[in-house]
Amino acid sequence: MDILITGGENMENNDNNRNRENEKSRDKNNTGGRTSVGEVLLRILVTAVVVAIAAFLTPGFTINGLWSLLLAAVVIALLDWLIQKVAGIDASPFGRGITGFIVAAIILYATKFIVPGFNISIWGAIIGALVIGILDVIIPGRAM
Repeated sequence: MDILITGGENMENNDNNRNRENEKSRDKNNTGGRTSVGEVLLRILVTAVVVAIAAFLTPGFTINGLWSLLLAAVVIALLDWLIQKVAGIDASPFGRGITGFIVAAIILYATKFIVPGFNISIWGAIIGALVIGILDVIIPGRAM
């Protein structure tokens, strides 16, 4: 006994049309991975504020001066971007689970060796990543 189902072809066409429309709307909203200078500066500013708060709240984490803070924010943003491009891992402590948390702690600790006046212990990096994860939920924008 053969069963004939009608409309299957139309349903496939509707699904294909919906997928194409979704792709078009994503293309309109996405700039192809390009970011503006304003977005970069805003991200660095948010990172600087979050890192300053984390340093204030975290034992074993100190920043000596505004220039060290700003340079650290630039370095953290660059390291996050590099890791995201190379490994595809986003270093958001809570947004990406344990992997993001570990990567965020490593980025904080690695910044110690690049930025003068940025002092952090390994436990400070771990606690700092936790604090940054909490602040990332509270403060609008993306810190790491």
